[in-house]
Amino acid sequence: MDMLLNPLDRRHRLRHDIPVMPGAFPLVGHLPAIVCDLPRLLRRAERTLGSHFWLDFGPAGHMMTCVDPDAFPLLRHKDVSSALMEEIAPELLGGTLVAQDGRAHRQARDAIKAAFLPKGLTQGGIGDLFAPIIMARVQAWRDRGDVTILRETGDLTLKLIFSLMGIPAHDLPGWHRKYRQLLQLIVAPPVDLPGLPLRRGRAARDWIDAQLRQFVRNARAHAARTGLINDMVSAFDRSDNALSDDVLIANIRLLLLGGHDTTASTMAWIVIELARQPVLWDTLVEEAQRVGAVPTRHADLAQCPVAEALFRETLRVHPATTLLPRRALQELQLGQRRIPAGTDLCIPLLHFSTSALLHEAPDQFRLARWLQRTEPIRPVDMLQFGTGPHVCIGYHLVWLELVQFSIALALTMHKAGVRPRLLSVEKGRRYYPTAHPSMAVRIGFS
Repeated sequence: MDMLLNPLDRRHRLRHDIPVMPGAFPLVGHLPAIVCDLPRLLRRAERTLGSHFWLDFGPAGHMMTCVDPDAFPLLRHKDVSSALMEEIAPELLGGTLVAQDGRAHRQARDAIKAAFLPKGLTQGGIGDLFAPIIMARVQAWRDRGDVTILRETGDLTLKLIFSLMGIPAHDLPGWHRKYRQLLQLIVAPPVDLPGLPLRRGRAARDWIDAQLRQFVRNARAHAARTGLINDMVSAFDRSDNALSDDVLIANIRLLLLGGHDTTASTMAWIVIELARQPVLWDTLVEEAQRVGAVPTRHADLAQCPVAEALFRETLRVHPATTLLPRRALQELQLGQRRIPAGTDLCIPLLHFSTSALLHEAPDQFRLARWLQRTEPIRPVDMLQFGTGPHVCIGYHLVWLELVQFSIALALTMHKAGVRPRLLSVEKGRRYYPTAHPSMAVRIGFS
């Protein structure tokens, strides 16, 4: 940790009577520690400064960070805005649901949300579409014998998303290339010159948006077809709100982005945990054999409580979304602190996900905490998807996708008489802007 903090910045400073975390570097602030070792950074800050402190996010500025559970309700607070997300990543998130509030957010969300509910996913045949793709991929892993797991789950989730859009197989390489260029906008310096990441990322975004616009036209021309994109367009056109197609295009692109990175990370962690814990694998295999096939409808997921618990516990222990930025629109009282209007806030989901105040034995990977519960799932139990008006619209899609993946993996590998085994130890993780296991983690099937 000490190597990730600036040894020359040891001053103890206050902003609005709240301490500033020492150790920031010029230009990049605390980003090296945030990216490479966020859990230890949060623990050190809490131990030395208390529950409220400022972190320096470099180009994104200072954010007041609170590790007290009182911060979690900010995600539902009427005087806390998500617009900061668009300021941080305008090229990617501009005009999307995650960066809107109030009436604009409700209008856009209401126009497309039906397609993402269990009924809409079932009517669209999404489970039937995903099942053979997932089975084919895990069968390929079985035949190869070992894989670099995050790279493989990344390719799989991207193929699943592209299948939602009806992209023909022969077009996939071009989409892969444009998508990788689009991701450069996350870290692109604000210099718009030929050959630099900002120029390439913008060109890729414009290319993708043009393709999505054609998908929308095709969906309207063939309204009888089913599928998520057709259902989104149909719901959008039936809505009472007069919204431009730009809103629809931006949010379909958000589906492409949000459904890939975070889901791939969670898939990889599922396989890693199954490889670490043979008893966990045996329990999943027993359930998969009892079920007998990959579920394709949300109504079928009730038959897979172990796979669902695996999905939920993996997200709790290894949250793909670690931090959420927000802005206080009015003065707030947060615990014993007064937060001035206009303050940029950091809500550390990673900290709450493994907090002893919210979870019993939080450092232990326990399916029993889900299998033995009698009360409904609470907002704090699914905090990785947010809560309130901005709860992730893809929650039910990811739930279906990851249960399908777990059952497919267990059925395929057990039939061949093999199980996942960890071939390489983790050499590091990345925590920001989303979290990942190490790209070096290899899984064998033997």
